[in-house]
Amino acid sequence: MDTNRKQEGLHLLGNDTDYAATYAPEVLETFQNRHPENDYWVQFNCPEFTSLCPITGQPDFAEIKIQYIPGERMVESKSLKLYLFSFRNHGDFHEDCVNIIMKDLVKLMQPKYIEVIGLFMPRGGISIYPYANYGQPGTKYEELASQRLMQHQLV
Repeated sequence: MDTNRKQEGLHLLGNDTDYAATYAPEVLETFQNRHPENDYWVQFNCPEFTSLCPITGQPDFAEIKIQYIPGERMVESKSLKLYLFSFRNHGDFHEDCVNIIMKDLVKLMQPKYIEVIGLFMPRGGISIYPYANYGQPGTKYEELASQRLMQHQLV
């Protein structure tokens, strides 16, 4: 691993992978954004997300899409993968999962803007697609969050 990245506190890259058996926000790691003066989008797509229904214990399957405009810190992708995998045995409703993911990432890296979409597979003939977003308060990103939420629609 690049020594500069080691100095940033990244511990997962280049090491054996240990998958958490329960919800594990502590596995998330960040690194310094080398272009904080630029506004640009970063998108992650997790097409194999699973969690458990909190009532029945049955698995729920989804595609989770995360898009953000980074601030000073960015989420490291292997740690994000392990974090999302930690939901596998976590029991929560679809809407809760999406909001928890968004809030954990906001707390972790303080992005300028972030949105999380869950495209959950049908259960009982109904698909659920929760959407949550956040923009830094008092900035143009807060306005962006409001606009995108009000105009949100799945294509």
